[in-house]
Amino acid sequence: MKQLIYFAYGSNMSSKRLKQRVPSAQFVDLATLYGHDLRFHKKSHDGSAKCNALETGNVDDYVIGTLFTMDAAHKKALDWAEGLGFGYEIKEVEVKLFSGQREIAFTYYATDIDETLLPYQWYHTHVLNGAIEHGLPKEYRAKIENVRTISDPDRVRHQNESDIHQ
Repeated sequence: MKQLIYFAYGSNMSSKRLKQRVPSAQFVDLATLYGHDLRFHKKSHDGSAKCNALETGNVDDYVIGTLFTMDAAHKKALDWAEGLGFGYEIKEVEVKLFSGQREIAFTYYATDIDETLLPYQWYHTHVLNGAIEHGLPKEYRAKIENVRTISDPDRVRHQNESDIHQ
């Protein structure tokens, strides 16, 4: 089966979350996307903010994430979960793996941005758990930890999303 290479920098860094969406996902390595900055400003259909790798063009900006391989047959499910065409689009990016090699991968980027929104606590937990799980550098994890969050008014969704990490 054809394999795709996916760069995750938000909630999909969490293997538990990603494998619910893409059972074939296999972690490869940590990777850095230069010329981009991690932001929590993608406007979600649920009224909160999700992650975006904002292209800045500044060589000093970078996003650290996880590289996964996945069966091409599972991409449609991931596109649906990410809301492809409804606030996220796909682009090819060149990332530098922590092992030193460079790789071309696909990733999602936000097209619907609202700087006033904050992420729900459960979403932030997905992102932070993924960063901890894969050992992202402490100073980068601190950047994620310091993001302000809000409570999800939908308690059932909050519980369902939180249960992923149990």
